[in-house]
Amino acid sequence: MTTTLTRVVHASVLLDFDGATILTDPWLSERPGYHHGEPRAFASAADLPPLSGIVISHGHYDHCDLDALAGYPDKQVPVATIPSVAARVRAAGFHNVVVLGDWDSAELGPVRVTAAPAKHSVPEATFVLRSDGQTVFFGGDTMRIPELDEIARRFPDLDLALLPINGLRIRPMLGRQVVMDAEQAADLTNVLRPRLAVPIHYAFTAGPVRDRLLLQLDRDRPDLYEQAAADVAPDTDVRILAPGEPMTL
Repeated sequence: MTTTLTRVVHASVLLDFDGATILTDPWLSERPGYHHGEPRAFASAADLPPLSGIVISHGHYDHCDLDALAGYPDKQVPVATIPSVAARVRAAGFHNVVVLGDWDSAELGPVRVTAAPAKHSVPEATFVLRSDGQTVFFGGDTMRIPELDEIARRFPDLDLALLPINGLRIRPMLGRQVVMDAEQAADLTNVLRPRLAVPIHYAFTAGPVRDRLLLQLDRDRPDLYEQAAADVAPDTDVRILAPGEPMTL
């Protein structure tokens, strides 16, 4: 069994489980206030490889870019998501929508997807994807919450964890934190004990004015996670990947 990870951009990645490819949290366009901050691996949804499934953690545009995703030609591809997003996915033309609550599972082709807890500014799920003995945790842009520790009990053999790290805080909301930061992601790494970990969700920018007035985050600092994980989870190999750069487990 060979599993290959390719970052698309932000929290959007391709996970190829021996030819069965899953896309996470598609973000394939930009608009004012939402800029990738790094090159995107695919120009449009039409350029994506054939997919066995799509998982969408929550409804924010930078994780659920349905207008751009509508350009993907196969509208029968199964899409696993949470209840609050399902109707929007169907409205975008995707007919095979799988709705998952915490610890619910479904098959996307040969890949078994299990929804896990998350906490953000809107309803969200994280996901564990498993195929032929290879297991991957996808963290969307969740906060570090104690409920995530249950993943280690249910899936003690994680091969890869994809963890958000920018520690996003909203200045007009009195600095409310809505995404885990590098040290919190390292703490979760210590609990989950994956063989490999790849940081995600760290290059996004709202633009110089909006960043200064609205957002507080560690931008373009995957090294902060790499250093923190080396201290508390030294048995996990951390890889920092550029968009489009494949990594084989």
